[in-house]
Amino acid sequence: MTTTAKPVLTGGCQCGAIRFALSAAPRKVSICHCRMCQKASGAPFASFAEIEKSDFAWTRGKPASFRSSSIAERDYCRDCGTPLSFRRIDGPRIEIMTGTFDRPDRVAPTIQYGTESRLGWVVGIANLPSQTTLQNYGAEKLNSVVSHQHPDHD
Repeated sequence: MTTTAKPVLTGGCQCGAIRFALSAAPRKVSICHCRMCQKASGAPFASFAEIEKSDFAWTRGKPASFRSSSIAERDYCRDCGTPLSFRRIDGPRIEIMTGTFDRPDRVAPTIQYGTESRLGWVVGIANLPSQTTLQNYGAEKLNSVVSHQHPDHD
């Protein structure tokens, strides 16, 4: 990403030590259900926005990386542990975890991979009973919570 390009999307880790910016929209946004992505994200699936490396830059800090297989590395914040990306070794693209974007609503998935490992209950999530955070905690408790996370902006 050139330093003069206006970011299209930005994001970062929980603590703010790592920040990134995109100068172009992602090529593809996907969900991966494979077991490796489940373990790497600590969740039933991972969601990624695929970006050309030339359209991407780490703008604050440098993430640590873990070589999760013979073909890929995964970047994360060594300070807070936030998983940040998946990238093929020497590949032209990087896949950023969609939950790390400041506006994750702007990176909606359009395809799923690794469906052989998809957990059976995932397809019914939208039909589960649900509550807002306010309903779950109540106003008094929610108002007493102090977030130590970096805000969704610089």
